[in-house]
Amino acid sequence: QVQVEQSGGGLVEPGGSLRLSCSASGSISGIHHTGWYRQAPGKQRELVAGINGAHRTVYGDFVQGRFTISRDNFGTTMYLQMDNLKPDDTAVYYCNYQGKTPDLRDFNSWGQGTQVTVSS
Repeated sequence: QVQVEQSGGGLVEPGGSLRLSCSASGSISGIHHTGWYRQAPGKQRELVAGINGAHRTVYGDFVQGRFTISRDNFGTTMYLQMDNLKPDDTAVYYCNYQGKTPDLRDFNSWGQGTQVTVSS
């Protein structure tokens, strides 16, 4: 079983910055995708940023260079640095890990979510 724990988030004024952290532990043999997603009230969950097994990064169109995803070499710890935050960035942010357990089963595990509120 894979456990995921995330931290960070909170209230910030427009133009401010926040850093989200996430870590995975448990029965992990390898990780082939890590990502951050968000869900605003009344909207579908959307990709914020992701890193695949080839260490390629992808960002949602709305990011426009304001956010940076990073992770450690094995992929169990990752971060989302968010700068120049806007009120539209207000949402619950979730981290996600996809990979394989030692007995070669696939896993797709989510963090508990953390609220990010951008408001003056």
